[in-house]
Amino acid sequence: MAKLTAEQRIEKCHINLMKHPNFCLFSGLFMVGRVTVDDETPTARTNGLHVVYGRAFVERLNDKQLAFLILHENMHKAYRHLVVWRKLYLENSPLANMACDYVINLQLIEYDPHGNTIELPTDEEGNPMGCLDEAYKGMDAHEVYLLLKKKCKSSGGKGKGNVKVILVGGNESGGEGDGESEENGEGGGKGNQESFDEHDWDGAEEMSAEEVQESAKEIENALRQGAILAGKMKGEVSREMQELLTPKVDWKEALRDFVKTSTQGKDQTTWRRLHKRYIGMDIIMPSSYDEKVGPIVVAVDTSGSIGGEELAQFLSEVKCICEEVSPEKIDLLYWDTEVAGHEIYQNSELDTLTASTQAKGGGGTSPECVPKYMRQESLDPECLIMLTDGHINRQDPFDWEIGKPILWCIKGNSRFDVDVVGKVVHVE
Repeated sequence: MAKLTAEQRIEKCHINLMKHPNFCLFSGLFMVGRVTVDDETPTARTNGLHVVYGRAFVERLNDKQLAFLILHENMHKAYRHLVVWRKLYLENSPLANMACDYVINLQLIEYDPHGNTIELPTDEEGNPMGCLDEAYKGMDAHEVYLLLKKKCKSSGGKGKGNVKVILVGGNESGGEGDGESEENGEGGGKGNQESFDEHDWDGAEEMSAEEVQESAKEIENALRQGAILAGKMKGEVSREMQELLTPKVDWKEALRDFVKTSTQGKDQTTWRRLHKRYIGMDIIMPSSYDEKVGPIVVAVDTSGSIGGEELAQFLSEVKCICEEVSPEKIDLLYWDTEVAGHEIYQNSELDTLTASTQAKGGGGTSPECVPKYMRQESLDPECLIMLTDGHINRQDPFDWEIGKPILWCIKGNSRFDVDVVGKVVHVE
């Protein structure tokens, strides 16, 4: 019997995974983007849409290991890692690669804990490849990244911490700065094992905005169809994938509705100016006018993944909404463990908000500092808008007593579910 080529083995593996109750979830995803095999790629790589497999690597893996590799690459696509977490890559590429892999590999092991269908690839000496640590169970890539960064900083960036690295993907297990680490905490962080896969961040960056948007739609539709198939086959869809498929609310519309609802009820009428619409019908009616509403407090978390571009977009939306409701002023607070900056924009100055603001802070994340500061400064707004990444290190419910509507705008943390006062909307 003739030996199957790498291309044929991948195709066969796709078909087998499509028949599996749990892995059929990814059936449509296998067909999103191009799948190719070449002789130059050491292992495998994806730019978040297309996948390239190295021929020699595929030929060396057994069927279970190849299935794991295929699912690993497609989960990068499902989570859109190379788009969502590009900021982490620009800050520290080795740790960003590791964080994404820790999340994916743990979830794949949970799908098949006994290794009946998939198993971690091994190197030529039979050693397991891939980042794997139960300590990161239930976390997203950003949460894992922050922990890895903290451990590397505590070790002085010389690989002496407790960062468990079985493999750093993409041949980037070393380098200068906080990201240096190595298995068993020895050496200078150069690694000594064969790479699991490469993360083609540069390839993802080369995609146009239209291509990114279109691929996101294709990926979402493929996963939704896969979820339907998994339901019919009585397969399991992980909590993480269920969250990924939860319908998203347009945060801009939610923010607009919140502000308008929180500041409504200020319409007034006056007989000093008659209603022009009714004068022509010989009907005398008072005209109405909008009394300016009180101030609005916008509090921005400066400790996490909210960058300048996201902040500008958010504040631009706030400014547009305020042009409609006409607040007396905007109190813009920047906070981490305390309020580090307080900018005041009167109604007539709102046009300058996005251009003149200067974010301050950058420490930990303690949102309780906001109501504390508001009480100290006697701020009494119509409503409070909190923009944060939602990665808050505390277990107790928030004890807030401002007596005003609060909207939490959460960026990059779909599992934000602490006991907060107010409404929550996720900013994409």
